[in-house]
This record gives sequence, C-alpha cells and structure tokens, in this order.
Amino acid sequence: MNALSTRRARALVVALAAGSLALTGCSSGSSAGKDQSQTDKDAAGQSKAVPLGKAAESVGPAVPVKGAKPGGTIRVYQRDSYNHLDPAQMYVSDMKVLSQLIFRGLTTFKQDDKGNATVVGDLATDSGQMSDGGRTWKYTLKDGVKFADGKPITSKDIRHTFERQYAKFITDGPTYIQQWLSGSGTSYRKALPDGPYKGDHLPKSVLDTPDDKTIVFHFKQPQSQLPYALTMPGYSAVPEGAKDTKESYDVAPVCAGPYKIASFKSGKAMKLVKNTNWDPKTDPMRHQYPDGYDISFNHQASDSTKRLMADQGEAKTAVSFTNSVEPTLTKQVLENASASKRLVQGYQPYVWQMNFNMDRIKDKKIRDAITYALPNGQIMRVNGGSYGGEVAGGLLAPTVAGYQKGYDPYGKIKHPNGEPEKAKKLLKEAGKTGMKLVYAYSNTEARQKEAVVIEDALTKAGFDVQKKEVDAASWYEQMGKVDNGFDIYMTGWGQDWADASTVIPPSYDGTAIQDGASNYSHVNDKHVNAEIARISKIADAAKATEEWETLHKYIVEKVNPAAPVFYTKVLQLHGSNIGGARYNVDASYIDPTTLFVKK
Repeated sequence: MNALSTRRARALVVALAAGSLALTGCSSGSSAGKDQSQTDKDAAGQSKAVPLGKAAESVGPAVPVKGAKPGGTIRVYQRDSYNHLDPAQMYVSDMKVLSQLIFRGLTTFKQDDKGNATVVGDLATDSGQMSDGGRTWKYTLKDGVKFADGKPITSKDIRHTFERQYAKFITDGPTYIQQWLSGSGTSYRKALPDGPYKGDHLPKSVLDTPDDKTIVFHFKQPQSQLPYALTMPGYSAVPEGAKDTKESYDVAPVCAGPYKIASFKSGKAMKLVKNTNWDPKTDPMRHQYPDGYDISFNHQASDSTKRLMADQGEAKTAVSFTNSVEPTLTKQVLENASASKRLVQGYQPYVWQMNFNMDRIKDKKIRDAITYALPNGQIMRVNGGSYGGEVAGGLLAPTVAGYQKGYDPYGKIKHPNGEPEKAKKLLKEAGKTGMKLVYAYSNTEARQKEAVVIEDALTKAGFDVQKKEVDAASWYEQMGKVDNGFDIYMTGWGQDWADASTVIPPSYDGTAIQDGASNYSHVNDKHVNAEIARISKIADAAKATEEWETLHKYIVEKVNPAAPVFYTKVLQLHGSNIGGARYNVDASYIDPTTLFVKK
C-alpha cells in the first residue's frame, strides 16, 4: 500500500505486526545522548506471520481502553485532503486510518497493548472457514451488523462489494481478490466488465451467497492469505441498491463503522459523528469514545508540530492521523519536557524509492547512474534522520518476511552520500551526458526540501534536471497514470500484510499495468512476469518467501526499476488531553480506534 499520506504506501495502505512494535513514549530525558528511534530489530516483529483468530476472538465489544471516558471532540490536523471516500478506491495510508473509523469488512486486525495482532472476524463471525486445500472459503455474517442508515448488512451487499470492483470506474484500490477469483493482471475485468450494474453477477461457482448470512469464495488456486486481504479498506462493505451511486459514491459513501461522515468539504474540512446504528457487541476492535472528529486539511508538518508542541487551546485535544513530527523540529520535541511524553513512534513497512519510468528511461545504465548519484543519507536527514528512517539497500523493507539485512548491491548503505563519479561515468558510457530528466515531486515541505538535494546530486552527475511540482493530495493518482509525462518520481510502497507477495506482484507485474495500478515504473519484464505467476502458486509459505527474495534480487540487480532510498519510520505528536494514543500496526500510524478525550 502507498505510504506517507500517500497510497499503498499503496498504498495505500499496510504494515501488519506480530509483536514488538508497541508504542514508544519518550520521556523528557530520553534523547540525551542516546538515539531512541526504532531500529530494524523493532521492524523484525512485523515480518512474522499474524495468527488467524477464531469465533471467540471475533466477538465484541472491544477490550476497554484503560482510563477511557466517553465524550468530547478530537481535532485532527491533516496535510492532505482525502482524494477518495469510496472504499474500493482506497489504497493510501491516510485513507487507511480514516477507514478504520468509518468502514467495516469481513475481517480486521485486532491489536493488544503490546502490539500483537490477530486477524479476526469483523462483519463475519470468524476469520474464515477454509476447505478444499484453501480453494474454498466460507464466511458467515454476524447478527446485528448494519449500515449507518439502519439497513442490515446481508450477503448480497458483500457480493455487491466485490462485484463492483470489476467495474471500469474502480481504478485505485487493491486487486488481489478480483485476480484470485477471475484471472491475473487486468484480465479479471473480463469476467464482469460492467460490474453488477447491468444485473450480471459472478457465477455461484466463483462467488456464492446461498442465504442472507453466508458468503462462499471459490478459487482455482489455494489462497491461504484471503483473511489478510479481506482486512483492507478496499474490501469494506458497500450496500447493494440505490445507495451505490457508482462514481458519485466517492463523495458520499454509506458507513458501517462507529463513525459516519456528517460533512466533507474537499480541501478544507471533514466532520465525523457517531453512527448510532453501530453495535459495539459486534465489533472486536473499535471503540466509540469521542462524540466526533473535526478534521481540517492543509496543515503541513511544521504547522501541526508547532500547534501540538505548544499544546494550547484546541490543540490539547488534537492529533494528526498521518502527519509526522517536522524533521527540523525533532530535536526540539525530544528535548521538550511536555512534548516528549506525548509521542507515538513505530517502524513503518514502506520503502521510499525513486521510480524510473521505464517507458521513457529504457537504458539500464541511465537508471544505474541515477541510483548511484542519489545521496540517500542526505535525503533521509531531510526526513528526520534516524527518527525518519534507515538507508535502504533493496526494495523489500525490514518488516517483510525474507528481508536480508545488509543487502546493498548499489552500495547505498556503504556510500550514503552517493557516488557521483561512478554515475558520471555510466552516463557518459550511455552517451547521455547532459540528458534532460523530468523529475516530479509533491508540494509538501519535506518533498520540496528533498527535491533541492536530489536536483543538486543529479546535476553534479551530469543530468539536466527539469523539476515539476505536483499537488500532494492527488500524487499517487497522477503517478499512477501510465502516461504520466515524468521520468523519475518518488513513491513509498509498503506490504499489505507481512508477505513479499503483497510487494512484488503489485509493484512489478507487467501484466497488471493500467491507470491506477501500482507498477509505477511500468516494469514489463518477461522473466519477472513469469516468476510472479509461478511463485504465486507455491503453497509452502517458507518456500515462497525464498523464491520471492530471489526474484527481488533479480529485479533490483538486473532490471533496476526503482532506486531504494530509505526504509521509513514515524514519530507523531498528540495533545496532552488525548488518551489511548498508541501505534497501530495495521495502518502504521497512530491508532484512531483507541483514542479518547481525557476529562
């Protein structure tokens, strides 16, 4: 999923943890001479398989948050407005956090106070009943689950939720389950080209709803990871019937979580209020402590950090869902006796990477030259130093199963300031000294500062850099266009769950290239495509992990579609009257489901 208030990471969207990433609160003296940032040892906990819960673990209400009281409104400072509200179009991390308050799907991640996660039934009674070696999965809906308008959620609504994902107007969400049901790449759309909107449905041999409470998925290949995929916001329930207004649903969705949207002015503000038709007895992980959330947009990290550090007025009951501490203010925050006690931090699953548009940069020597030229360490410092990330050597994060510490084929860890002379030599060998390079970056403070560092490094390597600033709110939508008009551009991609199958296929499968897909570099390599198809059929998780790592090395060393820059971390600040603040191992930011206003 995109990262950093971006997409999928894509995305967005998502880290899943099994243990060691509980929140770290920094005391006033914690930064004195000692780096308290998260390390790859903390990240390792997120690379473990998350267990599947049974029916007993799927019932509500959720375990009470210590000291929590109902009432009050939480103010939320956000940088970007929400580009999509249709859950099927959600694949970016800022939308992921919002989705945890307003939407529900068949399964969800349930987290304890130590950061341990379990996949449990959300709308469903459990995490799923598997048969036929993983080719068949049965889900039964809980009693009493309703949409915010009071309509009971039935199996027909769940069928509709998946079938509408085949429609042409759904472009930006996940495609795992559609592909598992109906074919790889973009071929799945042929199974239901108009979605369910002309009365057509997937055959019962693919998706069956024998009664109002039962949903049965039938796959041609074993799909042991279905319960994990179903946790994604993209598969949240959408009602069948007139309330699904197709394209217009993107601005007025029907909610099923503890909160619903009372108002939304794109680019300005959003107000969430309690959903009175949400039944806590059906929900194993969410709470409804605040009366509502007042979300305002256009708060850069420096603005939200200064407001929350000052801790005056409304800021006392304020958070940011996805804004991190502004990197230049990190030291001030850590040394501030009050602010340092109000921190949430965690190791995220995202790899910040410089994508090469392979439709435009076809010569690998040029891609290699850019890779060697990039000063990863300087870029990371702009993003908060050790509290913002660690220099990356490859395209799999330390949170992914199969990650190999020290893998560094381009010497990025060994030479964090880049190797401009090596880059110059490669560019000369390619006969492209002085080559124009259209570099897109988003209009946020961090990206603007980053762009200065990158432009300088690439210029020294012999490129003629043409910078193009792009609006952050639509960043992934614009970069996701096949004909985006740019040569290089940064994205962050993170696992949708702790398996390389949620990184390599969505990012590098050439058969899935289309507008909205997350193959941002437009890699279409025959060997990569064939290996993705082959490894995806391996049922043994350990064997598949080995094969994904082998393919990862081929992609990095033989193709080089994107230069690894850094593995990301998050450091977030909240107001002093906010309770229940912790790191959410699913969304990779502050957990919105446990927050309350202190009395």
